[in-house]
Amino acid sequence: MSHTAPDVTLVRDAIHNPAEPRHFMRVLPFAGSVVVRAGEVEIGRSTQALEVREVAYDIYPAVFYLPRADVDMVRLRANPRTTHCPLKGDTEYFDIATDAGLIAEAAWSYVEVIEPAAVLRGYVAFDTRKVEVRTERAR
Repeated sequence: MSHTAPDVTLVRDAIHNPAEPRHFMRVLPFAGSVVVRAGEVEIGRSTQALEVREVAYDIYPAVFYLPRADVDMVRLRANPRTTHCPLKGDTEYFDIATDAGLIAEAAWSYVEVIEPAAVLRGYVAFDTRKVEVRTERAR
């Protein structure tokens, strides 16, 4: 008995990878606030964050994207690493400068964004293994 992948998911408003229907995501406005800290230093604070929920080889934890205007961009240093996501596009990575030194590849942003994920243009995400990302849902 063989099993073939479905052409669609039952997830409303999902953005799909055209080459792999089991790879999809949803991008939603986050109803609340998001605060990003690197040690004692606040890197970002926003009530305009986007929440990205992605499914591919696993069901990934939500990633919060903050508008650049809500991020202390002076603390972000360009890193030469780049990646490509078939759902989102091409990234640029940043190291975060703290009083204790640099935290390598702790943030990223999509510079070449694929439609319909264009809403992510101008936003920055953070690696929760390297910095603290705290959320508080609106009541």
